[in-house]
Amino acid sequence: MKIAILVPNFSEYSGDSRVAELQAEELIKEGNDVVIFALWGNNKPKTAKLRVMGMPKSLFWQRVYRLIFPCDLIKIFKWLPKLKDFDLIIAHLYPMTVLAFLAKKFYGVKYTFWNHGVVSPDLFTKLHEKVYLKMNKFLTKVTTRNADRVVSVSEYLREEFKSYTGMDSEVIYNTIDRHRFHQGISGIRVRQKYNLGDAPMILSVGRLSPSKGFHLLIKAFDLVKQRIPETKLVIVGQFTYDQYSEQLKEMIDNSVIVTGYVEDNDLPYYYAACDIYATCTLWEGFNLPLVEAQACGKPVVAFNMGPHPEVINENGVLVETGDIEGFAQACIDKINQVRQGTYRGERD
Repeated sequence: MKIAILVPNFSEYSGDSRVAELQAEELIKEGNDVVIFALWGNNKPKTAKLRVMGMPKSLFWQRVYRLIFPCDLIKIFKWLPKLKDFDLIIAHLYPMTVLAFLAKKFYGVKYTFWNHGVVSPDLFTKLHEKVYLKMNKFLTKVTTRNADRVVSVSEYLREEFKSYTGMDSEVIYNTIDRHRFHQGISGIRVRQKYNLGDAPMILSVGRLSPSKGFHLLIKAFDLVKQRIPETKLVIVGQFTYDQYSEQLKEMIDNSVIVTGYVEDNDLPYYYAACDIYATCTLWEGFNLPLVEAQACGKPVVAFNMGPHPEVINENGVLVETGDIEGFAQACIDKINQVRQGTYRGERD
């Protein structure tokens, strides 16, 4: 079977991209011919072919372009015919759903929408950010109405998608590369790189955006330091929202390390280096880093919201959303368990 996978960004920092790449690898193993189409990409798929369609380089203008993509008739007329001979299109996220919608309508190509969800507009403060997300959700609804199949990556997203489209979907949880994320990896190189020594380390991975709740994580971390002063917080992520970035920079000191971009192949070593993984994210469709951290044998602490009850194992702790003191105490308890050797997935 000839299959096209459509994803907006095919890059190492994108969780959607990592899901699409693993999906492509599995489909190729089954004997299918797979081509990945992306508006932008700096990642090279291991097995599938990649076709980059192009869009602005600036993050701000990328958001604008993705919203108005249906107006770029030149690009649509150029790339839509290239989908004509495929047996199946799998579209991850708007605006790739536009091409899938049109290919289904004009060529009869089977269309599967892989639902990763749309972040709640209520988590953002600026009007243009709220409008962007509301429009994204509306356009997702419009461009998925003729899909032959909808797959949601969690039960939480299944219910959310049904609430605003009226369409049901099946749930297939995201998978991770178990050859890369597993117990027994050494985190020494990461500890040496940031001169951490044997200090307790809390790790968090994700874009530094308001919905990821890093401002809450830093507040909780300040409480952790009152009990365990030598603790370090390492955030693997990039500053992406100017106003929010300035807010975070004013909150952090030298006990908080923001690494910026990290190669995807290096992520397992960061998980291996930490004592615990913690996130105060306020919205997720699935949360890949939580699953990756657990695969590396690390205890995790997160808010009890969205899909987290579905993906956190028995060694993790779910805290009531917004309870900073409870979150900090859960982190302290897990660090002490690891340090005292009473947690079965001890730090490598």
